[in-house]
Amino acid sequence: MTESELILGVTVFSAQFPSFIFSILGGVVSDRYNRFRVLVGTQVLSLLQAVVMTALIWGGDYAVWQILLLSAVLGTINAFDVPARQALVYDMVNRKEHLSNAIALNSSMVNVARLVGPALSGIVLEEFGAQICFLSNALSFMAVIGSLLAMRVPTFKRRERKTSAVTDLKEGFRYLRHTPQISKVMLMLGLISLVALPFITLLPVYAREVFDGDASTFGLLNSFVGLGAVTGALFLAALKPGTNLKKVLFRSTLVFGMSLMAFAYISSFCWAMPVIVLAGFGMMSQTTLSNTLIQTTVAPAMRGRVISFYAMAFFGMQPLGGLLVGSVAEAIGAPMTVLFEGVATLLIAILFFPFLRRDLMMRKYRMKLKQLQQQTVEST
Repeated sequence: MTESELILGVTVFSAQFPSFIFSILGGVVSDRYNRFRVLVGTQVLSLLQAVVMTALIWGGDYAVWQILLLSAVLGTINAFDVPARQALVYDMVNRKEHLSNAIALNSSMVNVARLVGPALSGIVLEEFGAQICFLSNALSFMAVIGSLLAMRVPTFKRRERKTSAVTDLKEGFRYLRHTPQISKVMLMLGLISLVALPFITLLPVYAREVFDGDASTFGLLNSFVGLGAVTGALFLAALKPGTNLKKVLFRSTLVFGMSLMAFAYISSFCWAMPVIVLAGFGMMSQTTLSNTLIQTTVAPAMRGRVISFYAMAFFGMQPLGGLLVGSVAEAIGAPMTVLFEGVATLLIAILFFPFLRRDLMMRKYRMKLKQLQQQTVEST
């Protein structure tokens, strides 16, 4: 409607920045109350938001500010939805040795859906129009709510609370500050979310201006990003137990950065497809591994609050990045902006390499020590 890269960034900002503001409060709610009921409540509210959006688009008489406002409402709902939904995975897994697999599977599924959904919507938008897109979105929440109500979850045991919500919030800050194994991974994810993940914001510009296409072209771009994400999910699911996830995280970040640099100035749509698949693979692996490392390290009592910080780093930084990327692209063009995003991603990987490498060295040291101990026992 506006033909403005900046407004694309503003749209992402409106949809996701409320998560940055309210997700900490959402984490406290997740730790203090029944996560399952919180999740059902957020999905009902999301359904209502989707119905209002559908009615607005179907009526045809709407302005951009109304879309931005409803996007902000959904972002606020998600601030309470994400901590409850992610933390509920821990409650659902009876055998905790399978926890890392469940977290990786859940995170992969969510991220793939976030990529495949826009890809499908581009095709539906072109063939059937915006009204059908938003109507389908609203109807999909019925399946989500029905699935939740069919679940068998452990009975919620209310714990006596001797501290206030403000105190719980401060405890979350202190825990994160004194747990560098979590905070450094989260900081890395936040930087990636700020400078790299918003490349998706510019895909409509590539579809229209670089590849001279339409909404179907945009849908295909998202489809191939989704294909890379699915490949990344399968790759992570195939990792053997005991794999050094931080080593894989470093390599995935390198793949993500290099693929963005390669995609920046490709003018051929055919050549762009395999490169964008690599970008989706690197993005999926990077974000999913970060979530897995955080959730397998955090103490159960702090899970909801730490996940709220994860939501701030992952979802909250993207709208700021969307504004930044949209503003830069308006000034220097989309290709140069994506090139800078790729370079920045590589610099982030190099910046955090000492932290990731130190963990690898510690693992090798512990393995060597264990072997020496075993040799000593056998000699004795």
